[in-house]
Amino acid sequence: MRGIKLDLVNRFVLHKQHLADDSRTDDIVRIVKDVSGLHATSPKTPYLSVFSRTNDFKRDRLDEELYVKRSLGKVRCMRKTVYILPKALIPVALSATRMMVELTSERYSRYLGVSEREYSETSKLVLRVLKGEGMTANEIRKALGTELNISAILNLMCDQGLLIRGNPRGGWKSNIHTYHLFHDYFPDIHLDELGEERATVLLVQHYLRSFGPVTENDIVWWIGVNRTRIQEALGKIREEAVLVKIGAFEDDFIMLRSDEALIEDVNIPGKQTANLLPGLDPYLMGFKERQRYLDHENYERVFDRSGNVTSTILLDGTVAGVWDFADDEEPLVKIFLFDEVEENVLNEIYLKAQDIGRFIADKEVEIRECDSMIPLTRRTAGGVMSPLRGC
Repeated sequence: MRGIKLDLVNRFVLHKQHLADDSRTDDIVRIVKDVSGLHATSPKTPYLSVFSRTNDFKRDRLDEELYVKRSLGKVRCMRKTVYILPKALIPVALSATRMMVELTSERYSRYLGVSEREYSETSKLVLRVLKGEGMTANEIRKALGTELNISAILNLMCDQGLLIRGNPRGGWKSNIHTYHLFHDYFPDIHLDELGEERATVLLVQHYLRSFGPVTENDIVWWIGVNRTRIQEALGKIREEAVLVKIGAFEDDFIMLRSDEALIEDVNIPGKQTANLLPGLDPYLMGFKERQRYLDHENYERVFDRSGNVTSTILLDGTVAGVWDFADDEEPLVKIFLFDEVEENVLNEIYLKAQDIGRFIADKEVEIRECDSMIPLTRRTAGGVMSPLRGC
């Protein structure tokens, strides 16, 4: 079995994820496709993830692809998480994960007091109200004159493929979505064409292209379905995949044969590559086995108790620190590095911090170095969104 050095693997995945200087692109749809979707639970995350992978990104360009061209769409799929996906991947991801996602959504709506009969009756009314237009949850509630938890109903309808989340009211930092009939929004997408088994195979292939080499545990965790289904899918693409060893890790890693031929051609630059990534960025959330890019001693500074990742500073694909944005009296980007770095590397990190701070604040920002941080595992829920609070 072939062995590959860890630094080469990290450089290869950086390149595939458009985080290497020579692989950045302004093709937003290609970026979303190549990273197998953008995490969209937090409204700012997709914009910051794309910003970190482009040369000249403007926020309205992602909005245009999402809400005007509709080449992208927001759906809940892998691990019951809301993703922005390319149009072609939406039926694949929904067909592979719908049973899991829909069951969880049904249980949650019952927990919030919506009975099966109430859902059946109200969902039909929602379909009538939304015909030909998009409305927010509050607007739908008023139109129906209901006291039911309409958000729970809308989420379940989205998870069943009846509705889709559209342009939010309030701009790029808002989660107040409008809701549209799925087949009005995407008339040429047919969600029933793929069975669960075939969709799982396609989704595993897509994941391997974006993140491989990976372990079987990585695949199971990322998609969020049971191991048996993943093993069956891997069995169907046995001829397309190969097992490799990485560094000193004991696990076998899986990668596409087509990638095996490309990995040796990855450019190794003469300087370290610095990236500032937002919390929940695909690169960091793509793996269950995280020792490939993070030392164990720093795990609690980067991931919370639920396994959510905060905003990070990468050097050559490994996590070297944490950053945070604060906008109290004046906009400020804080950085916390786990270890000292050379002056030229620190200068590069400062430049990246200024760039991303300017993107968020629409003006120049101050940079502040922190000399300590409270581990995220000791913080309350949501600590990943402000990892350096108090610095």
